[in-house]
Amino acid sequence: MPQLNEDSNDYIFQQDDSLAHYHKDVRGYLIINLPQRWTGCTGKEDDVLMRWPPQSPDLTPYDFFIWGFVKDIVFMPPLPANLQDLCNRITAAMALVNRDMLTCVWNEIDYCIDVCCITEGGHIEHL
Repeated sequence: MPQLNEDSNDYIFQQDDSLAHYHKDVRGYLIINLPQRWTGCTGKEDDVLMRWPPQSPDLTPYDFFIWGFVKDIVFMPPLPANLQDLCNRITAAMALVNRDMLTCVWNEIDYCIDVCCITEGGHIEHL
């Protein structure tokens, strides 16, 4: 937390739906240190910005953009012949990510969060 707060005090902490993140000690820590500034698996009494949607859509850039983008490039035929070839392809794919792409990704995240808020965390089939 100190490192996050050194950079900015204007952020929302998002955790995934991992069972370990649902532990009462983890949630208690977030309630004390980030009241109304975190989202994730919650209990009914937790002080959160937004409850984690059931069967959540991919709300992080890694989930809905980076992994698919990299896999599409890395596993284009001919497939990597060895571990070094695989590493080189991953590095080359990541080097293709540019500012314009990330701006589009950010706009998509903003849209997904708006939809989650409007539906109050309900199931969102089309995302």
